Amino acid sequence: MSVPPYLREYEDRYSEDPRGAATAWFADADYGLFLHYGLYSLLANHEWVQYDEAIPPEEYALLQEYFTAEGFDAEAIVEFAQDAGMEYVNLTTKHHDGFCLFDTGQTSFNATEAPAGRDLVGELAEACHDAGLGFFCYYSVGVDWRHPHAPNREEWGDPARPDYDERPNIYADAGHDLDRYLEYVKAQCLELLEYDPAGIWFDPAVFSTQPGKAGWDPEPFDLPALYETIRERRPETLVSFKDGVTGTEDFVAPELYYDSHREELEKPGEVCACMLPAQAYEDQIRHSWGYLAGAEGMHKTEDEVWDLLAETTGKGYNLLLNTGPLPDGSLDPEDTEVLRAIGDRLDDEGLPGE
Repeated sequence: MSVPPYLREYEDRYSEDPRGAATAWFADADYGLFLHYGLYSLLANHEWVQYDEAIPPEEYALLQEYFTAEGFDAEAIVEFAQDAGMEYVNLTTKHHDGFCLFDTGQTSFNATEAPAGRDLVGELAEACHDAGLGFFCYYSVGVDWRHPHAPNREEWGDPARPDYDERPNIYADAGHDLDRYLEYVKAQCLELLEYDPAGIWFDPAVFSTQPGKAGWDPEPFDLPALYETIRERRPETLVSFKDGVTGTEDFVAPELYYDSHREELEKPGEVCACMLPAQAYEDQIRHSWGYLAGAEGMHKTEDEVWDLLAETTGKGYNLLLNTGPLPDGSLDPEDTEVLRAIGDRLDDEGLPGE
């Protein structure tokens, strides 16, 4: 049995228990790089820009004609992650807008059909494998503002679809069939497994089981069956769903807070956070994970990142720290400077608190 490069130090356990070896590796990984990149990056105004501005899907789709990703350099990204002291990389393979960064046979709304003409997921997966880093596939399930049979606003409410004045023609009205969307999700997850990922990282938290977090009913989505499909096809690929849904996820993955159930579940934990500060938006405080031009000069400082890493790992969690690549796919220099400095400190001082 061939051992994935990122699990070489866990080879003995891998031969008997691939998933157990992967879980042990993840618990030891401590620090990873999160990348939110997609069509929304071209507008430089939050990854929810289509939703926030109620941009019709037909109009939003025109951005595909301008998606070149000419600055997206997978080897440079991996080299940077290593310089920063990180053990894995997580890329948004498909965000809520439905645009895919991989070569999918399920839709032409993807990077290979854009002027970029490239499979960005494949490139980054290969670079991670070559370097011995874990590669995770972020995938939005339950929210898709393009797929005609994805959950609709009438039945599911926010954030299923933007609040359009007129229903877009692309959406199925009569004959809406959630099962067709679920087959699409399953087919794309099987495609993503061909990249040998360390994990599939599902979002958003609309199915949250956390106390006080009202969410959608997960039963029609049959997540246990999806998890089983992934584990049967590739046992070492970990499964998470932000905030948890079934309780059978391989690790706890809350956003910006610490999950009170991690210890009782006896699972590793990961907190995702971003380099951009919280922004006031209408009646809530939100972070932008995608590139936000208006936040220039407001990103986290070296000391802020160091303190966050110390706090997170001190509580027994990994830190998955996000940067939003620029519209051309290159890394934001405001973040790379800071995170390389963190890598230097890790080389000199070790993990804070250890």
